[in-house]
Amino acid sequence: MAKVELKQPIVNEIKELLTDAQSAVLVSYRGISVEEDTAMRKELREAGVEYKVYKNTMIRFAVKDTEFEPLTADLTGPTAIAVSKTDATAPARILAKYAKNIEVFNLKSAVVEGTFYDKDGVQVIASIPSRDELLAKFLGSIQSPITNFARVIKQIAEKDGDAPAEEAAEAAE
Repeated sequence: MAKVELKQPIVNEIKELLTDAQSAVLVSYRGISVEEDTAMRKELREAGVEYKVYKNTMIRFAVKDTEFEPLTADLTGPTAIAVSKTDATAPARILAKYAKNIEVFNLKSAVVEGTFYDKDGVQVIASIPSRDELLAKFLGSIQSPITNFARVIKQIAEKDGDAPAEEAAEAAE
């Protein structure tokens, strides 16, 4: 069996992983401890992010002629790839948190919703809150003025409602 036939299933696996992906982030994982790696993988899994280590040449073949092709420039040294199909910022956000605490763990680059970002761009993407957090903030900002308006109306109604009741009580005496 030729080497190409042995490697083709791995390349197909990577292609499948990247199909319909919203984002892919490359990291240099050299020097991360087992405990840190286990905690990071658990957090990534809970966020719906696939985190895999492949040979750089396999990733290079898989991303050829796709929107993820710009990542090939950073496929040097030990490289892992984190891919999300649901939350575009989740891989960058979680990996940046660990990169901040672990000196040897570095973000390389990313493609988020078809746009390539270098190391600094990935840091900016990582600072963006998740979609759920943004929706919660938006709904909170909409709800706040309405709630305040309702409180004022209620206070006015209570104030005006108390006055006729007191007058009626005084008239009855």
